[in-house]
Amino acid sequence: MEYIDYYKILGLNKEATDGEIKKAYRKLARKYHPDLNPNNTEASKKFQQINEANEVLSDPEKRKKYDKYGKDWEHAEQFEQARKQQQYSGSYGGSDPFGGAGNPFEGGSYYSYGGEGQDFSDFFSSMFGNSGRKSSQSRFRGQDYRASLTLNLSQVYKTEKQTFSINGKNIRITVPAGIENGQEIKIKGMGGEGVNGGPKGDLYITINVVNDTEFERKGNDLYLDLPLELYKAVLGGEETINTLGGKVKLKIAPETQSGTKVRLKGKGFPVYKQDDKFGDLYINFVIKVPQNLSQEEKHLFEELAKLRK
Repeated sequence: MEYIDYYKILGLNKEATDGEIKKAYRKLARKYHPDLNPNNTEASKKFQQINEANEVLSDPEKRKKYDKYGKDWEHAEQFEQARKQQQYSGSYGGSDPFGGAGNPFEGGSYYSYGGEGQDFSDFFSSMFGNSGRKSSQSRFRGQDYRASLTLNLSQVYKTEKQTFSINGKNIRITVPAGIENGQEIKIKGMGGEGVNGGPKGDLYITINVVNDTEFERKGNDLYLDLPLELYKAVLGGEETINTLGGKVKLKIAPETQSGTKVRLKGKGFPVYKQDDKFGDLYINFVIKVPQNLSQEEKHLFEELAKLRK
C-alpha cells in the first residue's frame, strides 16, 4: 500500500488555503465527472481520487492529521491512541512514553484498518479508519445539459408548447410568447444524475428565432416598409396591411410623402411573460414610381407638370 499525496492529486501544495482547495476540487471534479466521461474507467478512477483528496483536505481535523504524519501514516492511528491514553492516565508527565527519540514505532506493531468501502482507498482507511468516513460521501451536482431549439418569428408571437428530443428522451416545454433570439429557458432537474445522492443538473435550452416575416423586430417593436402607389399617396385612401395579430385597415392621408412614418400602438410583438402587453408597429411609407407608362399616361404627366409650373 503506497502513500497518497492528496495535494498532488488536486495540483496544490501544503500551503494551499481552504478556498484554493475548494476551487481546485470543483474544477477537477467537473473535468472528470462521469457524465462527461462515459465508459471511461481512468476518468472514473481519477474522479474517486479527487473526491477522496477533497474528503481529507477540506476537513480541518483530517488535514491536520494528514499533514502531521505524512509518510508515517501507517503509525498514525496507534500514535493517536497512545496520546489519548497518556492524557487519560497522566502517568508519563512530560517524558516520552516510548523511551527514545526518533520513530517510536520502529520495529513495533500497528493497528490495521481494512477499507470496506468501495469509494475510498486502503490508504484512507488505514490512516483514518472507518470513523474517518463521513456518513455520506461528497455529493456532487449532476452535469447541466444544453440544447437549442429553432423557431420562426411567427411561432413565438404566441405561447406554444414544443416537443423535442435530447439524449433519447422527449422533452415537452412551453415557450412563452415574445421570447428573444438567443434567450435561454432553464428546466430545473432535467440534466444529468448527481453523484452520491447529489442533485440533478439542469437543462438549458437556447431559442434560435428565425424571421419568416416581412417585419423587422427590435425588442418588442416591429418595423415595416410599406410600398404605396403614387396615386394613393397623392390622392389619399385606405391600405389594408397584414400584422402578426391580423389584418388592419390604415387610412392614407392625401399628399403622403415617401419616408412618412406611422405608429400603430399595441400592434407590435408581445412582451415576454407579460400577458396582453405588446410593443408597437411602425410603418414607413415608400412611394412607388409607376413604370412602363403608356403614351397617354406620359402625356397626362406632362400636362400635370405644366400645371405645377
